[in-house]
Amino acid sequence: MPIRIPVLSHSSMYSQQNNTTGKNAKIPADPTCTKPCCFFCNMNEPEPFLRRAKIAKFFKNMPHCDDQEHVLALSSLWKIAMTQPNDPEFPSLGIFKCMANLIHRGINDRDWLLRDQNIYIPYYAAHIIGSYTMNKAQFAVKAVRSGVVPPLMELMRGKISWVEQRVAVRALGHLASHERTFEAIALYEEEIVNLAMEIASTCLDAVYVKFVGVKDIKRLKYHCDLLTRGVGGLEIENRKAEEWASQLQCWSIHLLLCFACKQRSLNSICNENFLEDLCEMWSGLANRSSPAGIGLIRTLCYTKIGRKSIADLKEVIESLCNISRSSDDWQYMAIHCLLLLLKDPETRYKVIDFAALSLADLVEIRSIGKREKAGEAITQALLQDFHKIKYGNLKLKSTRAEKVLKEIWDLKVERRKTEKLMSEEEIRERKMLVALLKQEGNHKFWSGDIEEAVTKYSKGLDLCLLKMRKERVVLYSNRAQCHLLLKDPEAAISDSTRALSLSGRVNSHSKSLWRRSQAYDMKGLAKESLMDCLMFINGRMKGEDTKYLKIPYYAARMINKQMNATWIFASSKSKTCNDQEERREPNGRDKVDKGVMEIKDNNGGLPGASTTVKGAWIAKGRSRRKLERAGR
Repeated sequence: MPIRIPVLSHSSMYSQQNNTTGKNAKIPADPTCTKPCCFFCNMNEPEPFLRRAKIAKFFKNMPHCDDQEHVLALSSLWKIAMTQPNDPEFPSLGIFKCMANLIHRGINDRDWLLRDQNIYIPYYAAHIIGSYTMNKAQFAVKAVRSGVVPPLMELMRGKISWVEQRVAVRALGHLASHERTFEAIALYEEEIVNLAMEIASTCLDAVYVKFVGVKDIKRLKYHCDLLTRGVGGLEIENRKAEEWASQLQCWSIHLLLCFACKQRSLNSICNENFLEDLCEMWSGLANRSSPAGIGLIRTLCYTKIGRKSIADLKEVIESLCNISRSSDDWQYMAIHCLLLLLKDPETRYKVIDFAALSLADLVEIRSIGKREKAGEAITQALLQDFHKIKYGNLKLKSTRAEKVLKEIWDLKVERRKTEKLMSEEEIRERKMLVALLKQEGNHKFWSGDIEEAVTKYSKGLDLCLLKMRKERVVLYSNRAQCHLLLKDPEAAISDSTRALSLSGRVNSHSKSLWRRSQAYDMKGLAKESLMDCLMFINGRMKGEDTKYLKIPYYAARMINKQMNATWIFASSKSKTCNDQEERREPNGRDKVDKGVMEIKDNNGGLPGASTTVKGAWIAKGRSRRKLERAGR
């Protein structure tokens, strides 16, 4: 069995003494080393010219000789490539050809791969290629000319394991991102697109079955070492496996994105089943910098073929509508997708019946991040042909959508005209009436007459001036709470979203966030509920002294529930358990088919999500009545 690897080591002395990471750092010399071509001794050569010559010779000879310390040298190169990916020295000395030959040998020489610690070499080699080709186009050109694409393709095909597949997809994605090297990847276009789609759709199940769902004593030792860098137990292994599985999915999507941006293989990518899977692909909390599925969907929406395919899929449109009214980091992408579909005459009337109901709640949003006047852009897209509906020349399939468009017209056009002509006396009267209706609504609410409270809040909103944004936030938020109690989650989501759109900073009104989180939970939309709940807690942390901050018990319980529901392996675990039940005989024993290796224990992984809320006191013992009062 392979041993755990020390990083940047020449012998046991290095594992204790060497704490440097850069390629120019002085590596302590080992006086006992007698090897004529030792990477660590070459790195310590004081003469720059000789040093470069020796390192170039080492790269040339490395794939053709056997040395137990090759994996140590690669571990060092891996760390250098990670910390200094733009340094030109190693790429100019032949590192890409060396890495390509090492991968090729590992794939074709099984005896060599399983000898000593050579099983680690293909992973490190592919990772080094990916790191050096990440930013610099000239490095990518050198890599392609050095023949890295064919061995990377072999790893992407799964010739070794999912761990090597992950770094191969990463490296190929970087090469495809550069204009000068895209065509070298496009030589394998059909195969890459099909593989990337398959990996993106199945990688979570594969990682669960092959690693997370396996007992720790049955896991491949080198997988555990690479995941934890030799330090950590079962919990860290599972957490890193979750992160790596998410990365594998996101990098596969990125590879597809490179082709979609050039409008290539669109008919393959726009496969109906894949698009339905794609809208559920979320990078999770571990890889929040990646837009995952929503990023590819937006790119497809820039193309005619993509818009047509997406507009025909109700599940995808509903997913975009849900994300557009959530605290998801990629909310603006979902909104942009819907706007692109609405602006295309061929897809507008396929999606407007769904999109109008969600986007109507966002017409008063001022900005999303750095994107100014988002509400105005939404309004223009929705009302671009409203005059046809208004004068009876156009009928939508949904009368509800027509009603919503009329409400937007009244809000953004008619009410603005009316309020501009109001006198100061009329404005004062309106403000007094709104305050009175709000007070009456609160009284009805606490007396248990929820439906009458909704009526009072609605009258208050009708009389409220558009510039009274704070008052409207409160009225919408209070009415959302009433809808929750009336078991109407869709209306609660609508009102709380309108309150959040009117708040000073988008998604900053904590009470509305919590109410929308509850509403999404009622609808079974765990991801949207989780993101709102996290934003709710984040707002409390910013607004209070964090030294004495208490995360309410009800919020902590919601997070725990939704983290379990959104765990990336949740569906994989369920599938595996169902498959085992189907294979189980009446006597309780598992059926075993010849030639089929089965995972007999699927409970070794996390029972739920790996992220927990720490460093907070949980507020317990509050009555439900007090919690509702605190929420108001």
